[in-house]
Amino acid sequence: MDKHNYHQLTRTFLRLSRFSHLASIASWDMFAMMPPGGSAARGEALAELSVLRHQILTDKQVGEWIANARQEDLDDIEQANLREIERHYQEAALLPESLVEAQSLAGSKCEHAWRTQRPANDWAGFSANLKEVVKLAREEARLRAAAKGCSPYDALLDKFEPDMTSARLDELFGEVKSWLPDLLKKAVAKQEQQALIAPQGPFPIADQRELGLQAMKELGFDFNGGRLDVSAHPFCGGVPEDVRITTRYDENELLSALFGVVHETGHARYEQNLPRSWPGQPIALARSTAIHESQSLFFEMQLGRSEAFLRRLQPAIIERFGRQQAFEEHNFVAWNQRVKPGYIRVDADEVSYPAHVILRYEIERALIDGEIEVDDIPGLWNEKMQAWLGLSTEGNYRNGCMQDIHWTDGGFGYFPSYTLGAMYAAQLFHAARTALPGLDEAIAAGDLTALFDWLRQNIWQHGSRFSTAQLIQNATGEALNADYFHQHLLRRYL
Repeated sequence: MDKHNYHQLTRTFLRLSRFSHLASIASWDMFAMMPPGGSAARGEALAELSVLRHQILTDKQVGEWIANARQEDLDDIEQANLREIERHYQEAALLPESLVEAQSLAGSKCEHAWRTQRPANDWAGFSANLKEVVKLAREEARLRAAAKGCSPYDALLDKFEPDMTSARLDELFGEVKSWLPDLLKKAVAKQEQQALIAPQGPFPIADQRELGLQAMKELGFDFNGGRLDVSAHPFCGGVPEDVRITTRYDENELLSALFGVVHETGHARYEQNLPRSWPGQPIALARSTAIHESQSLFFEMQLGRSEAFLRRLQPAIIERFGRQQAFEEHNFVAWNQRVKPGYIRVDADEVSYPAHVILRYEIERALIDGEIEVDDIPGLWNEKMQAWLGLSTEGNYRNGCMQDIHWTDGGFGYFPSYTLGAMYAAQLFHAARTALPGLDEAIAAGDLTALFDWLRQNIWQHGSRFSTAQLIQNATGEALNADYFHQHLLRRYL
């Protein structure tokens, strides 16, 4: 039997991927380069593109091709691609065009205003825009939940992390909650015994940028297919052939920007190594947001904060910024592995990081399920920050509930990916270490070839061919096991 219907679908998705490419680069430009006056027009242009992609994807003909393609004689790869095509089609078909356009416009408006509202600590201005974003997100969640027979929040979670549920998250995060407060307390107490010396700035931004580029090069970033820029919130965007990563600099703080770059380079290497043999097809996309975060946290935490890698990094820091006591090897390693609960998620150490994520997960789930309203967020945030990390954010919206970009464009359901990603990263690093004897020595010598080959073979090259559960089973020999994350933290910090 010929594959006429399947080939019609692949042509349609190739066309969609080209529009997505343009949208992605226009979004990157909006975050990194666009002058403030361009905001409204860019928002309208991106909304128009969202509607166009939605129209192509939800055309009745696409549904018919999918139904007919199921009867065609497809090989394993084609069947996996058809499964992903159908998933994308069904996700889109549940939403009316008017909602897609309204969400795109509201998200652009909220995000653009947030850039000035956050530094100004302007919760009143921000919350007015956020209310519209939440209203539309709830409408989307209601439509998806009705079709899928699940809770509104689970319907949004499924977009980012297919097959994950809040019941499973409660189980995984409940486990973390049972041991994290004690581990956090013990790690802080242990480190209070050692007097650490803080690096003394200023650290010129031009030198910080060069250091970041040097780290990207060591980590195998392909500069022929990507670049590094600056934005209000670090991110990785673009497309596999043209990956854009950003960081933000502070002259008085050396390591935040550097490890932001290392984190985003993990995302970028995954994107740059996704399969090119299925151009424009959903099977060639990254598996899920948690798998994406597993790659960035693999780079930043498992590899980047390891003693072997930090020792490798130390001479490059001295070369650029000169000798100082803080850069002596023992202090430098200890400083980069210090546990210090703070306000800002993206700067958090890996022990306190899950607290930031679980806090956001609990708030956004209650918000989407209609148990709380936008006006309740600051109070709840403060309450949870005090309980988890002993910090008050009362009146401090800038470093509290306004610090992240995710909610501005309706990205509810994304935050759990970070801690799921940390769990996957720990499990993957354990599997890599088992498969590659002498890995720590190789890292210390700056030879990351075998490690990156292992990631390419086990994660990167598969795109969305397998479900998340199958991908992890294939790579590590078992299902997601949060104990690897727990053991990793115990080993490194206690």
